[in-house]
Amino acid sequence: MILQHRPPLHLTYCLNIHPGQTWDQNFAAIREKAIQVKHLVAPDQWFGLGLRLSQEAAQALATSPALIDEARSFFAEHQLYPFTINGFPFGAFHEGPVKESVYAPDWRTNERRDYTMQIADVFTHFLPPEVDGSISSVPCSFKPWITQEEDKALIARNLAAVVAYLAAIRDDTGQEIHLGLEPEPDCLIETTPEMVSFFKDWCLTDGVAEVARIMHCTNPHAEELVRRHLGVCLDTCHVAMQFEDVLTSYRTYVSEGIRISKVQLSAALRSPSNPETWNALRSFAEPIYLHQVKGMTASGSQVAWYDLPEALEEIGSFPDINELRVHFHVPLFLQAAGSLRSTSSDLTPEFFRELRNGNCSHLEIETYTFDVLPAELNQSDVVQSIAKEYSWVLNRIE
Repeated sequence: MILQHRPPLHLTYCLNIHPGQTWDQNFAAIREKAIQVKHLVAPDQWFGLGLRLSQEAAQALATSPALIDEARSFFAEHQLYPFTINGFPFGAFHEGPVKESVYAPDWRTNERRDYTMQIADVFTHFLPPEVDGSISSVPCSFKPWITQEEDKALIARNLAAVVAYLAAIRDDTGQEIHLGLEPEPDCLIETTPEMVSFFKDWCLTDGVAEVARIMHCTNPHAEELVRRHLGVCLDTCHVAMQFEDVLTSYRTYVSEGIRISKVQLSAALRSPSNPETWNALRSFAEPIYLHQVKGMTASGSQVAWYDLPEALEEIGSFPDINELRVHFHVPLFLQAAGSLRSTSSDLTPEFFRELRNGNCSHLEIETYTFDVLPAELNQSDVVQSIAKEYSWVLNRIE
């Protein structure tokens, strides 16, 4: 939905909440779920869509003009407009263990590069005139998979190829599409400083040189293209997982000239570290997604685990942890669950005021865990829950 026109600001929710690997499944979720959300949230307005396209779904759309036409007609009839795409999960995202496989194939591979280009091709058919489009993606790779500097150079070159592709789309169609790397716990890029460093050390060096080679342009022009078409997808849950301040992170990207492609509004679990909260966290240790855990000690150092079950086995050996944070995208409207709390309180009035200043035009509610929440916290159907997420955001940004 359009929150404001000048500067533009759009809000949606990510359709990755609805299970679906194929475009037929994705389209059914739009017809059956997203439409219901629209009727509750914005019945008389144009309603933004945050598409989630797997490689299989993107391939189906790219090779079938009839599917594109069917979707375009439906969007126009029901006042729907896609303005952002989640290009993070390449394959399945529901109905089976995902864990670290969600990062594969990573940005070292041609598969990730080509999949992202294909998403961009599909996007050109859906993106409304005068609206820029964002694609969010893996923050390069899972950190344990990167073993040499050449891996980073290869990643930068593959990202540069996509930048050149998006620049060509802009030249041909006038449509501006940008790619946002989404820092996430235990990935090659997980913190704000790591994103800034990767952008400066690799995207603005090897990446710029590769764009200049592909586009047959000067390095200064290539850098302009990198800054226009490549940036960051700032997920507020992931920022909180690093014990970073979300407003400071946002302003850091602005000051560094790194495009904020999209802000994903989301929240992590937070709690003190004691036997009561360890027991409460056991019901969140589900088998589908990675739920990384970070602990802050009294001395200010951090302790980390790749997944919640591992953390619960070992955490008793770390008595000096003051606070735990768990990568579990709890609903924004969920302030507390017994002894557990949410990081949604980090999304302050000042942060929401900052979002209106024009440095980012895309906001996306990124709560996808309703189907794996403990039963006592999941009392509404998914449509009602998403509508409550919208209400929470709109009450704070308007």
